Amino acid sequence: MHSKNKKAQTAAEKRHVARLAELPCVVCGAHGVEVHEIKQGAWFLSCALCPDCHRGSVNGIHGQRRIWAVKKMDELDALSETIRMLYA
Repeated sequence: MHSKNKKAQTAAEKRHVARLAELPCVVCGAHGVEVHEIKQGAWFLSCALCPDCHRGSVNGIHGQRRIWAVKKMDELDALSETIRMLYA
């Protein structure tokens, strides 16, 4: 979903987001990810999450975060794993 107050992505941000969309989920390894912005509009501070780890009511970062607790991860851990996967 795009906020009406959010700036349009630059070409570099679009390329970065496209690369993230090709990664597996950095929490559970599932394919078919969404790009989660840790800070709205800061596209380079984003990570690759499957729909369940992103928006799921039980497991999702926007829900109860149960899988995140099991994996002992927070958003910075997810960002770190995303960067590692991009450069592996």
